[in-house]
Amino acid sequence: MSQKNILFIGETWIITKFHTKGFDVIPLGGFDDYSVYLKEGLKPFKDIIITHIPNHLVLSAYPQTMEQISKFDVVIISDCGRNTLTMYPEMFKVPMGINKVRLTADYVKEGGSLIMAGGWVDFQGFQGKGNYHGSEIEEVLPVNIMETDDRIECTEGVKPEVIKGEHEVLKDISGDWPEFLGYQKVFPKEDSVVLATIGEKKDPFIIVGKAGKGKSMAFTSDLAPHWGVDFVAWKDYGRFWYNAINWLSE
Repeated sequence: MSQKNILFIGETWIITKFHTKGFDVIPLGGFDDYSVYLKEGLKPFKDIIITHIPNHLVLSAYPQTMEQISKFDVVIISDCGRNTLTMYPEMFKVPMGINKVRLTADYVKEGGSLIMAGGWVDFQGFQGKGNYHGSEIEEVLPVNIMETDDRIECTEGVKPEVIKGEHEVLKDISGDWPEFLGYQKVFPKEDSVVLATIGEKKDPFIIVGKAGKGKSMAFTSDLAPHWGVDFVAWKDYGRFWYNAINWLSE
C-alpha cells in the first residue's frame, strides 16, 4: 500500500464579534477549523497523509517552488480564495514572490492532481470573492467558472444523482447520497466527465478531467458544513474522498 501525501488548504476562519449588552460592549474572538471533517473522514485510511494549511497561513506556508509542491500527490482547495493563494505577508516589495496560482496549475500540468471543493470562497463564490474565473487554476480544472456569484442556495435540500457509478471515484459508494444545502454552478469542459449531477436542472456535481500530464476534480458542493452538513455524517463520506484521491494520484 503506497502512501499518498495530500496538501489541503483552507476551511478555517478567525472570528471577531462584539456583544453589546446595554451600555457595555464586550469584544470576543475565536477560530473555526472545519478541515477536521475531511481529516476525520480519512483517518481510517492509513495510507493517506494530510498536510493542512489554514487560511491565515496560506500566504506564508504554501509551497513556492515546483520541488516543494511536487512532494504532494494531490492538492485540495476548499474555501480558500484566489486572493489568499496569490498574496504574501510582505506585500510592499517587487517582486513579492512567485505566482502561486500559476505554480499550482503548472504542478497539475506536470503530473500533479487537484481537487477544488465548493463553498462561499471557491470557484467564483459569494460576491465573486473566490475569484478563480480567468485564473491559471481554472485552466486545469475540468470546468469553466462563471464570472459572477455562482452559488445555488438550496435551503430545502437537494440530492445528487449519480450517472457514472462505474467510475473508480464512485466505486463501492452508495447510490443514495445525502441532501446538500447548496452548490456552485459550473460548466463542464468538452473533454471532462460528469460523474454526478444535482438539482432540477441536472447541474454538474462531480466532474473529473485531465490537464497536461495530471488530473483534476471539481466537487461543486461543500466538503464541510454548512452546505455539506449531512454529507459529513454520511457513511460513505470518507470512502468517497479516499476513492477520489486514489484515482487522481494514479
